[in-house]
Amino acid sequence: MQIVHQIGELFLGAVPTVLLILIFYFILKSLFFKPLLAVMAEREARSSGAQKAAEAAQAAAADKVKQYQEALKQARGQVYAEQEAARKKLLDERAALLKAARSAAAQEVSDAKQRVAADLAAAKREVEAGVSALAAEIAARVLQSPASPSREVR
Repeated sequence: MQIVHQIGELFLGAVPTVLLILIFYFILKSLFFKPLLAVMAEREARSSGAQKAAEAAQAAAADKVKQYQEALKQARGQVYAEQEAARKKLLDERAALLKAARSAAAQEVSDAKQRVAADLAAAKREVEAGVSALAAEIAARVLQSPASPSREVR
């Protein structure tokens, strides 16, 4: 029984220590652990929220980049189309100028041929008109000149 009595005294001596530990536990729980857990939960919520916001911002930025690239592609296509239209317009203008120049050159050649033909016809008329006078003059000179003995008529 003595052992039971010693154990009882031990428990009675331990009661104030247990009470102090329980009081200390509740004080620490309410003053230290509860605010610390609340801060840690808030930090976790903020960090996960910030991470989600960063992911959303990254997705939005990727969409903006995609839109920018698409707009850039369309702008390049439009510029290429405008350049092609300008090049085609210049080629058409060049072809028109070449056609006009060829037509003008052909007209000049035709006019020159007509002038040459007219000059040839005028020259033929002059020669034909002067042929009889020239023949008459040649005949008159031949008839007027005395026949020389050294010259034989063939």
